[in-house]
Amino acid sequence: MTTPDPLTPVLTRRWGLPRSWSLETYEQHDGYAALRAALAAHPDQIIQLVKDSGLRGRGGAGFPTGMKWSFIPQGPDGAGAKPKYLVINADEGEPGTCKDIPTMMADPHSLIEGCIITSYAIRAHFCAIYVRGEALHCIRRVQGAVNEAYAKGYLGKNILGSGFDLDIVVHAGAGAYICGEETALLDSLEGRRGQPRLKPPFPATSGLYASPTVVNNVETIATVPAIVAGGSDWFRSMGTERSPGPKIYSISGHVERPGQYEAPLGVTLRQLLEMAGGMKDGVPLKFWTPGGSSTPLFTAEHLDVPLDFEGAAAAGSMLGTTAVMVFNETVSVPWAVMKWTEFYKHESCGKCTPCREGTYWLEHILHRMVAGQGTPEDVETMLDVCDNILGRAFCALGDGATSPITSGIEYFRQEFLDLCAAQSAVAQPEQLAELTGVSA
Repeated sequence: MTTPDPLTPVLTRRWGLPRSWSLETYEQHDGYAALRAALAAHPDQIIQLVKDSGLRGRGGAGFPTGMKWSFIPQGPDGAGAKPKYLVINADEGEPGTCKDIPTMMADPHSLIEGCIITSYAIRAHFCAIYVRGEALHCIRRVQGAVNEAYAKGYLGKNILGSGFDLDIVVHAGAGAYICGEETALLDSLEGRRGQPRLKPPFPATSGLYASPTVVNNVETIATVPAIVAGGSDWFRSMGTERSPGPKIYSISGHVERPGQYEAPLGVTLRQLLEMAGGMKDGVPLKFWTPGGSSTPLFTAEHLDVPLDFEGAAAAGSMLGTTAVMVFNETVSVPWAVMKWTEFYKHESCGKCTPCREGTYWLEHILHRMVAGQGTPEDVETMLDVCDNILGRAFCALGDGATSPITSGIEYFRQEFLDLCAAQSAVAQPEQLAELTGVSA
């Protein structure tokens, strides 16, 4: 399959326009044309179109979107016994991830149009957009776009004369990373403490208010109008066979031009670095994350790994949220791992013992090591703790917390051991400063 020019924008094509967030600008550039086409089709046709396109969830898991929609139980008449709900996960909290908030700031109507089309396809008449609480500017921007859509007849009763009704509510979270987990988000949305639910039952049958619910990421839903407008074959002309379509990559760290870069799935870090102007000040690459801190680290040896769902997994990591954090040779791996572990320990909801206790002890061990009081045995202890968290935590937060530690030790074990050797009773502050990159 031929790969189109990585610089040809699809998802970000309106970002640079004057007042790109306004309804007027959106309509001038084909806005809500896809909605009209969708409303003229049968809901099942929309689900099949998205299935055929191969769109996979852009929130990290990569689950086929059309398949998730088809899990929603429908009655013989398409109505079903319970109401259906669409919930948008806009609680972007993964360290390094910055794609959904820019989308909502620059082009909120693409999300809203996608919400209407998706709700029509799954026969939902209520949609909630759950936005991270700290992003107040983003909440205001999305709420303003929702108000514009209501005023123009794209939301509310009898949308565009189709007989389809939909209400959208913008809900502000309270700033908890755990609410990025879909069932914790649902509990928070219902007014309870944000904690993950035991599955099964899954949200498709027992989600919001114990009713069938689709939970999708912002980028996933904002992609839907483009699929309806362009068709499944056009969408599959980008990306790879099993991971088709364009993707927004968040590139941060030691690059000349950090930011959001749209490219087809399957692009490599080498290509992304060219787009971002290369390594900052020419200092060589040391390690990087393909999808945020909860994905195992990559090194300079992985520059040409295809950044799609299969390529990242085959190389030993995950595509995740495509939060590409780039670190040069000046950064200490143990120190970076410690900072990430502090985050996961702080954000653990405490519901399950492996995550609650495991992240606590991992943080303490790393603090001791970086402070000059660690031992080589601590490396094995951390691997043992990670082994007791992985696959045993209530949700993916615990698994994600182990990723930077286990991969950091896999690729940079000697750096951990060297640090421990320097942290003996005779270690000098200058030695620690040199090894950790933190001034004494």
